[in-house]
Formats: sequence, C-alpha cells, structure tokens
Amino acid sequence: MHFSKTYAQLLYSLPPEFRDSAIEYRQLKKLINQVVKELNGLGLSPEVLQHALQSSALGKEAQGENNENFKVVYELVNVADHVEPRLRLWVKPKDSEDDFSDMIPTITLPLSSVDGQARITSESQEDLAEQERPNSPLAASIISSLAESSFSHDERSVAGPSTSPPDSDVTSREMIIPLASDMTFFDVLIRALDSLTTRLAVMRVDFEADLERLARGVTLTARPLSTSSAFHPTSPLSTNPGTVSVHNPFSHALAVGSKSDLYVWREIFQLYVESEIHESTAELTRGERALPDSEARFALFSERIAERVRAGHAFKLKESRAAFATFMRLNAFVLDLRKFQHATSEATRKILKKHAKRTALPLAPALPSPFALPAGSPSAAVAGAIVPWSARIPGGSLSLMLGQALGQAVLPIIPHIDDYACLICTSIAFKPIRLRCGHLFCVRCLVKMQKRGQDHCPMCRASTVLSADRSNVDWALLNFMRDWFPRECKEKLKQNEKEATREELEELGLQVQGCVIM
Repeated sequence: MHFSKTYAQLLYSLPPEFRDSAIEYRQLKKLINQVVKELNGLGLSPEVLQHALQSSALGKEAQGENNENFKVVYELVNVADHVEPRLRLWVKPKDSEDDFSDMIPTITLPLSSVDGQARITSESQEDLAEQERPNSPLAASIISSLAESSFSHDERSVAGPSTSPPDSDVTSREMIIPLASDMTFFDVLIRALDSLTTRLAVMRVDFEADLERLARGVTLTARPLSTSSAFHPTSPLSTNPGTVSVHNPFSHALAVGSKSDLYVWREIFQLYVESEIHESTAELTRGERALPDSEARFALFSERIAERVRAGHAFKLKESRAAFATFMRLNAFVLDLRKFQHATSEATRKILKKHAKRTALPLAPALPSPFALPAGSPSAAVAGAIVPWSARIPGGSLSLMLGQALGQAVLPIIPHIDDYACLICTSIAFKPIRLRCGHLFCVRCLVKMQKRGQDHCPMCRASTVLSADRSNVDWALLNFMRDWFPRECKEKLKQNEKEATREELEELGLQVQGCVIM
C-alpha cells in the first residue's frame, strides 16, 4: 500500500484536532510535480540535472575535462524570513576549445547579465507567485538549520560542496536560476510545520490544564482519615505508644460528606505503575516504549480496571468517576500524540526523499521536528508547578514529556505503602521506631531483636537496637501512617497482638492451640 493511503488511514483514526493539523502529503506531491515541470521547462530534466550535479560534486580532481567547463550547484538561500531554492551555474563561453557546450541545457528564463553574472530579470520576478511567509520560531529554526552547513557567496546558503567557479578563468559566466515551484514547495512544508508547532503548543497548554484539574480532583476525592472526626493525632507528651489504636475509617464515625475513594485510587495507581504504559524502567528496555507495546499495555490496564469494577471495587463519589475519566482520556491523548508524531515524521522524511528522487536535486537538510523539546527552551518550562522537571529534559519528545508528566503529577498524591515498609518483616512499619543511626523498623521486629540480644542495626550494623526505647518512636510518621494507611495499620496491630499473646503463652510453657469441640 502506498504511503499516502496509509498516512490518510492513520489520520482518519485520530481525533479531529490532530487531522486538522496534519501535513498535506498529497498536496506536497503535486508541488513536486510542478517542480519537475519547471525544471523540464528550463531544459534541466532530471537526467541532465543529475549528471551535472554529480559532475560538479566530483570537482577538478575527477577524471575528464568536462568539470572544467560546466558546474552547477543547488542552493537553499536564506533570504529574509524564508528559504529560496535556486541553481547556480558556471559556464564557459561557447568559443571554448572544449566541445562541452552541447551538454549545457538551454535556459528559457529571461536573464540579464551584471558583472559577468546572469540573474533573473524583473519580468521573471513578477511571474513568481507572492506567498505569505511564515514568521515564527519554527520557521526561524528551520532556516537556521538549513544555514548550519552554509557557505558564503554573496549570501548565506546551503547547497553542495563549493560555489567556486569551474576554474580561475575570468571568462566563466555565472548564472543564478531561482526555482519558483521549489520555493512554493518549501513554503508549504515549512508553513505546515509551523502551524503544527502552534497547534501543539495549544494542545500542551490544554493538557497541562486538564492535568492540574485531575490532580485537584484526586486530592479532593482521595482524602485521608484526618478529614473525618475519627482521627485523633498522638504525641509523645500525651500518648503511650503501647496504647495507640486505629479507628475504622469506614465506620459510622465518618461524617456525612467526608467519604473518600482513597483505596480505590491507590489500587488504580498501583496497577498503572505496574503496567508501565508509556515508559519502561527495566535495565535492558529503559526508556520510551514502542507504540504497539504501549497500546497493548493500555488496553490490558483498562481491562484490569473493568474487572475490578465488576468485582465491586468501584468509586463511591461521582467526582472520582469524573477524575478517572479524565485520567484515561489523557493517557489516550498521549498515545494518539505518539501516533501523530510518528506519522508526521514519516511524512516529512518521505516527502523530502521523494522531492530529491523526482527532481534529481540534492536531499534537503533534515528539518527541525515540531515535537522536539530543546533543552533549556522556554517552552520546556511552561508546565510550572505541575511538571517542574520538564525544563531538565535534554531534547526529549513532547509525547514522552507528557506521559512522564501524567505520572509525576498524580501518582505522588497518594502515598505508596512500599515507601513505609519495615525492612525486616516487609509489612507497614507501624508503630515506627527510628534508631539513633536513622534507620526505621516496626516496633514488633525490634522487640524480637531485643529479646534475642541482637544489638546491631540490620542495615548499617551500628549498635543501636538494645538502647532503643520510647524516645525512639517517630510520632510524626506514626500519625502519618494512621492517616493514610488506616486499614494496613489496623491489620498490623491485630497481627502484633496475636504474636505478643502467643509469645507470652510460650514463655509460660503453655501450648497455643485452637478451640477443640468435645
């Protein structure tokens, strides 16, 4: 299937906001036909032009004498705010002793000679269609990139190897032939990329606004226990750590209007982290995932969420459902943006390659991508407080940045239990004891170590275990755990009480047995 059909089908599968900003691939193909027609009208058919450009590229060191009589260079000249393609020719007069004049194409444009240089006349200049020039950062960036490999010959331009005359003979005549159709081709392409850049900037601002609303929605619907009357903070002045208890946050103690979807959101975010939809954190595959892999992972994530909804793990608040719909929509947007980015990059690459193949003109330098984020650019810092790290992305793509921003903005809102686990039993470190060395463990694990006479910290081997007492309780962290992990803390307390009871019975020499029905 031709790329133009594949490109059209892919655009049709994307939302209208992407289709309206796409590069007109078929229009550019028609403009290439016009360039070929213009070159043929000048007597520069692709075969003649290719032979002339190849011969000129060989220079004087090549075998044969033809290079000394005729030379042609394709230039992309930086004129004001646009690119002007043209051909620069050096030709010896026909009375030259070499019989090479027959290979020089007949130029049909009206030319005038000034100081030995043939230039287009005012009449031919009027024939060139005047078009609106793009005036934007992307257009300036494209012109700047085209000028990176430039050389100096009256004006800055990009082209072949050299613009020196075929030889030092002052009788060589120089002709400059502007290519109007080729200029229209580059104007249309640059204007399309410039329009796409503007549209992407608007999309990014809208994405960040939706992301901020999503973060606010998750914050309001995933409220911790302290938002209810069931939470009573503890302190070393008024509380004995041995009597700290955790109230059930889902009992009648919760006031009306203080319902929370904390655990539903935590489960969803845990599945989202495990899915690694947009980026892999594995050592061998670290970085942005391939688009088909990301789409498959997003589909699997959606299926797992649907299964949990059917199992009864659904949101209780309509605000949570609205926020979750926004969360899924933003993920789908990032995937659509990646599709569009790939399609646009391929369309730009193929149309430039087709331009070089059909016209026999040298391949133009690669144009800056509207999806690239230059390091330190002002546009990379507009995310503000939502994605303050975005300015540090060294030339990453827009889709990768937005995918990372989505995780960075909402995932840290809800604390993850793995960050507060005891390093010995791997469950939540409740009630937390911080040793003098700074390492944290749950009180039950440290009590067991003290009974066994083990004084060395399991992490740094410092002698800090036997000296730990009530003053080592981390009260701030204890309140934090009771606030954000009420279920886990309640379960840990039950487990600690069972273990303590069993140990006391074993110390008394009693066997721990279940109930026996006689």
